[in-house]
Amino acid sequence: MTRADAIARARNDIQSGAFLTELDRRVAYRTESQNPSRGAELRAYLEQEMQPAFAALDFESRLVESPSGKAPFLIAEHHESASVPTVLIYGHGDVVDGMEGEWGEGRDPWRTTTAGARVYGRGTADNKGQHSINMAALRAVREVRGGKLGFNAKFIVEMGEEIGSPDLGKVCDANRDALKADLFMASDGPRLSADRPTLFLGCRGGIRIHLDVNLRDGGHHSGNWGGVLANPATILVNAISTLVDGHGRLQLEALKPPRLTNQIRSYLADVQVVPTEDEPALADNWGEEGLSPAERLYAWNTLEVLAMSSGNFEKPANAIPGHANAVLQLRFVVGTRIDGLVEAIRAHLVGHGFPMVEVRAAQSFAASRTDFDSPWIKWAADSVQKTTGKAPAVLPNFGGSLPNDVFSEILGLPTIWVPHSYPGCSQHAPNEHILLPLTEEALTVMAGLFWDLGELPRPLT
Repeated sequence: MTRADAIARARNDIQSGAFLTELDRRVAYRTESQNPSRGAELRAYLEQEMQPAFAALDFESRLVESPSGKAPFLIAEHHESASVPTVLIYGHGDVVDGMEGEWGEGRDPWRTTTAGARVYGRGTADNKGQHSINMAALRAVREVRGGKLGFNAKFIVEMGEEIGSPDLGKVCDANRDALKADLFMASDGPRLSADRPTLFLGCRGGIRIHLDVNLRDGGHHSGNWGGVLANPATILVNAISTLVDGHGRLQLEALKPPRLTNQIRSYLADVQVVPTEDEPALADNWGEEGLSPAERLYAWNTLEVLAMSSGNFEKPANAIPGHANAVLQLRFVVGTRIDGLVEAIRAHLVGHGFPMVEVRAAQSFAASRTDFDSPWIKWAADSVQKTTGKAPAVLPNFGGSLPNDVFSEILGLPTIWVPHSYPGCSQHAPNEHILLPLTEEALTVMAGLFWDLGELPRPLT
């Protein structure tokens, strides 16, 4: 039996309908981690669905309780030899709100519905479909190799990713020995595009910055007081413009990342950001000058205004408001110094005549990525190209957020993410879906990667 046999076995999983049957059963668990009443469903997904599935793959598994009393984790392990490579795989079984009643054509978010090339259902893309692909690929390799994988495999499944993975770091730190591996390889987020396999090595970090201008209680008549009372909304928008201009360009050095290296630019040289017809068109003349769209998205920092408030928008009064508030978010790449960022913003605003703007930060998460010199990167890219005939896009990091730092920093592993979704999947919205052709290719990609991992006599160093 050969690599081609394992890939064919994985492809047959979707062509026979077996994969979709399995996915439908998993989507049916209403694992909304943002809903406090779903605790039993979160636990049931691990106990009733994941543990039997891992047992069928010859994994031993156990539940690990959350240190804060939230949903438990599952750790599963398949061991063959101390001399072969060990891979740690991750997935999350929790989803965002189902948004019943908002899906097109009356679709039930808790059942998979196939329409053309799309398979709809909450969690199909994020993340039940993705970790199900990886488990199916493990099964295909194991069946072709006569019950063996050729490597050691560990899996951790959490049920709180959609609430920020609050306990993942603590659980991994407390289970370092159980999670010890040579490589972390998992799947979440979208590919660069539906038709191009993608590897990304980490994720950007993020920090929310709150700006508040509180000048007085209540509003005052704009006819009686206009021109002699300061307007907090006017102050706030002008203060923001000193941080990021009207073309999305950062104005404060403390908000910027280190200069792009030639190595990063070379990896992104052939990466094209091309939205599909279902996705928004790229804005002209937006973002840092001198950078390509791929460099702006994957290798640069952005400061986005997430929300603003002043007065009563629904029923505006003829009055000067007393306060104004804004929530901004800095998405930042590895190397950005965020220690002291609030102080730098505050000093900047004072220097520009805005001492009345209060600055505070909340809800930060770290940026992290694997070193480009890791031999695992070339190994993974070569495997994907061998399977698909396409050179995968290798991105320094995912544009969004994932708990990559838990695996790269706490566990100290080289991290490679192989996403099985695409940017237009409606993740976190009604009509979330996966694409059948992409899913079929993803099954073959993972079967190829797992087969090639089993061919290594020892871990790469």
